[in-house]
Amino acid sequence: MKPLSRDEFDAIRPRIPEWKRRGEVIRRTFEFADFKAALRFVNAVGRAAESAQHHPDIDIRWNRVRLALTTHDAGGLTTLDVDLAAKCDRLAASSLAKA
Repeated sequence: MKPLSRDEFDAIRPRIPEWKRRGEVIRRTFEFADFKAALRFVNAVGRAAESAQHHPDIDIRWNRVRLALTTHDAGGLTTLDVDLAAKCDRLAASSLAKA
C-alpha cells in the first residue's frame, strides 16, 4: 500500500475532522467520564485494530485516551489510518452514549 499524497489526504480528511496531522501521523485525544469508560473504549479500539490488522499507538491517562496512527510499512499515512480513525470516532461516540 502506498502512502496518501497531501492532496489525497486533504480530500478524505473531512471524514475525521477531530484528528490532527503532524508529519506522517494523525492523532486524537478522547476524553471519557472515568478510567473504566476509557478502558472500555481502548478494548473496543483493540478489537477493531485486530480485525483491521492495523494497530494504533495508545496512551491512557486516567479518563483520556490518545491514539496515534500511521502505516509504518508504507512510510506514511494510508487509507488504513483514515478508516481506523473514523471507526475510533464511532466507537468513542458509542462509548460516550453508554457512559
